[in-house]
Amino acid sequence: MSQTIDPARLEELLTEIARQILEHGVSSIGGFGQWGCTSVCIDWSAENAGEVISAGACRIGAVAMDPARVGTLAKYIDHTLLKPEATRAEVDRLCDEAKRHGFASVCVNGTWVRRCREILSGSDVLVCAVVGFPLGAMVPEAKAFEARRAIEDGASEIDMVMNVGALKSGDVDYVRRDIEAVANTCHGLGARLKVILETALLTDAEKETACRLAQAAGADFVKTSTGFSKGGATAADIALMRRVVGPTMGVKASGGVRDLEGARTMIEAGATRLGASASVQIVQGGKATGSY
Repeated sequence: MSQTIDPARLEELLTEIARQILEHGVSSIGGFGQWGCTSVCIDWSAENAGEVISAGACRIGAVAMDPARVGTLAKYIDHTLLKPEATRAEVDRLCDEAKRHGFASVCVNGTWVRRCREILSGSDVLVCAVVGFPLGAMVPEAKAFEARRAIEDGASEIDMVMNVGALKSGDVDYVRRDIEAVANTCHGLGARLKVILETALLTDAEKETACRLAQAAGADFVKTSTGFSKGGATAADIALMRRVVGPTMGVKASGGVRDLEGARTMIEAGATRLGASASVQIVQGGKATGSY
């Protein structure tokens, strides 16, 4: 006799199965063992970094870091390709560039996650997938499902778009639940969550509220922009976001970061990650005019 499982119970079972798989490592399947790695945020120094690694951490995130102290600027950058007309060849080139320059991750649409994970297997470059992109107007369940699928395909980080309309309508409970649904999915599967605020559409008061909601909902980063709206990252917005979330969350500057000077300005303002399609030009000290 067949039995019907309650959807909520099924979700719990699937999450627990995935958690145990990741906890015990699955390096034999495409080198995905890093999903279960421990991520620790510390005040950076060679001494305490060594202690944390010795204790079992395999990745360390540091807040307000100076590139000269932690290595190269490339480690700040999510090498990004999100334009709808992106081809397989362009995605392959994105991954090759990320490996060659040592970027933190490649950031792509969900359809390319599995391919990127296959190409990047064995490297230190993570795969980041966008969710609810670029409008953020989907229901929380749809965003959570999209995040789950991306993580199962190989994403270690998820960049979700906040529901901007809900925030501007004053429905803060909905916004928090929306973020929380994706945060719970990410953390249950060993991934990290960045929340895209789309700052160009918000007042300063709304930016502050959005940061607090993302923090309360358990997000790991707040991020400025999709790169598809009327404006991108500004140093003023990064400084505001850093002030609100404090030293314990990541802040990602994305949209319009096109050269070395701009990248350093964002880092000095408080950014710990940069999203850019002009990543190669940035680390080579040049300037680009392309788009996501």
